[in-house]
Order: sequence, then structure tokens, then C-alpha cells
Amino acid sequence: MKLMILNGPNLNLLGIREPEVYGYTTLEEVMENLAVEADSLDLEIETYQSNHEGDLIDQIHRAKREKFAGIIINPGGYTHTSIALRDAISGVDLPTVEIHLSNIHAREQFRHHSYIAPVAVGQISGFGTYGYSLALLALMNNLKNRDGK
Repeated sequence: MKLMILNGPNLNLLGIREPEVYGYTTLEEVMENLAVEADSLDLEIETYQSNHEGDLIDQIHRAKREKFAGIIINPGGYTHTSIALRDAISGVDLPTVEIHLSNIHAREQFRHHSYIAPVAVGQISGFGTYGYSLALLALMNNLKNRDGK
């Protein structure tokens, strides 16, 4: 089973940008660790990061075209602004888990609203980089339940 892991704007700065909020681990390290976890679960992941909304939308469309089983997305700041990203997720009808390193509901008011949450099977926030592992397990569980296995 193949899953797409998408990371939005500024996540390329993970480990550097506001480490007191997001930690000191780089995105590359997080994705390498996640690949090992996925492999142990007989899952294959493909990771992608972009600071550009259209690039993320293109990847979501490709996930459908290339028959990925599901998507894990950390939309970064697009969480609170991008109807286009929301529509892309809705349009491909692939189970999607939204993830955030920080607890967006405990931060500034503008971060409390997610355009992605209504079209995702669930949202994980506030567990730092461990949230990616939780998202992987949650998506795998969702897919197994859909398939009746």
C-alpha cells in the first residue's frame, strides 16, 4: 500500500524555525524515520514538501491518478487559508489525515480554523514530530476498516 506524505510551506525550515514550538528535528530526519516505520508496517511512502500551493495541489491530483491509498498532509499555513487545497483533497476522494506539530487550537485565534479538517478523516495536532507516526497508524487503520480487513 502506497501513501503520500505532503508538507506545506515553511516545513523545509523544521529544526530551524521556532524550535521552541516545532522542535529541533529537521523535516528530512522526520521523513527518514517515518519511512522506516512505514516499511515495518509493509507500507510505502512518498514524501513531498513545497512552499507553493499549486505544487501541493498537483501532488494531490497525482496521488489519485497514480492510485495512492491515502494522504497525510501537514498543510502548514495553508490550513487556515486555502480553499483550493481543501477542494483538491475533496475532489480526489482519498482518505486524508491532517497533521500539525503544534496544537493549533491552543495558539493564536486565526490558527483555530482549518479548511482541511472537514474533508479529512481526522486531524492530529500537538504531538510534535510524533504526530507523523500517529497519522501513519491512523491512516493505516482507516484504510483497513474501509477494506473490511
